[in-house]
Amino acid sequence: MLDSLIVPLFVTTDLPPEADLAEFGELLAETARTLDHDEVSYAAFLAGKVFWLDRPVLPRQRPAAEVEPRFAALLGYLAASGAGHTSRDVVADVRRAIGAAVTSRYGDVEAAPAVFAIRDRDVRERTPDTAVYVDTRDAAADLVTVTRPYL
Repeated sequence: MLDSLIVPLFVTTDLPPEADLAEFGELLAETARTLDHDEVSYAAFLAGKVFWLDRPVLPRQRPAAEVEPRFAALLGYLAASGAGHTSRDVVADVRRAIGAAVTSRYGDVEAAPAVFAIRDRDVRERTPDTAVYVDTRDAAADLVTVTRPYL
């Protein structure tokens, strides 16, 4: 079995109002395929669910304007291959990769995506039933295998 570290992960960012949620999820999952730390690359696998975190509209309150950014999120698990990784390093590596990918795809979203480790329990308890499943396609089989029990 492959040496790996599994980190429960929360990612959130503003997106343009016309952004497609499934495409956003794919972007995150594919971005996590290979991460870099101190100029050394390592394989990774991201699996989770994406959803909108739109603000609630209270009675007598107008809905969000059609040009207003939408808040998207992913709750899931990131598996990183190799020994010697720390959760802090892996999260920093994926944060850099996701920040660059979101900026490249959507332009300046006014704030860098928030990417941080959370408790495993929070992934299970806080993922909405309507969330859309995404994962890194054709990832290293060992990483997929070690992550499956968490999903």
